[in-house]
Amino acid sequence: MNKEILAKGIKLSLYTIALMFIAPVVIYEAFKNQEHPFYWPVLIVGGILAIAAISLGFYSIKVIMDALFWNNKKSKRGN
Repeated sequence: MNKEILAKGIKLSLYTIALMFIAPVVIYEAFKNQEHPFYWPVLIVGGILAIAAISLGFYSIKVIMDALFWNNKKSKRGN
């Protein structure tokens, strides 16, 4: 197990959790103020944040899996 990569994966997971809370709040605020001139820009930003949360979630899981199975990948590269 590679502890540096695992720490990076945990840090990315924390960023993912933050985005998972921020994105719905931004989208909710956009829908709450539909008659405001910044409705579309705020809604687009909320959508981008939601997509970023999903993407970062998958990436952080990948990094954590790479950290946990580091020895298997290292031995396969050597052969």
